[in-house]
Amino acid sequence: MIGFTFVGSFWLEIFLKVGVLRRIKRAFLSIAPIAAMFIVWDLYAISRGHWHFDGEQILGLKTPGGIPLEELLFFTVVPLAAIMTIEAVGVVKRSNKKWVFGDEKRDESSHEVEHK
Repeated sequence: MIGFTFVGSFWLEIFLKVGVLRRIKRAFLSIAPIAAMFIVWDLYAISRGHWHFDGEQILGLKTPGGIPLEELLFFTVVPLAAIMTIEAVGVVKRSNKKWVFGDEKRDESSHEVEHK
């Protein structure tokens, strides 16, 4: 599923040139703090026996604390895909001035978009 998520959003980088991977440091700085929080949470839950991973559902590669590789990828690939998707919406929005985006209101008389 992680691979599908990555492939499903990676094409945005190639075809729409969203530029997220060119600014990987910026993406990393956005993703890392939240991923770190979830990793600490997982480590705590695993150590207390509140959380476990079915050995038949994972590859078997784990961190010293018991977090599977797939979990670490989930904490990075899904946010990266979300950032690429948001950036792609911006690219498409900038290329099509007639498309109303977010909370913008269209001024019907002049066909211009009014920003709040």
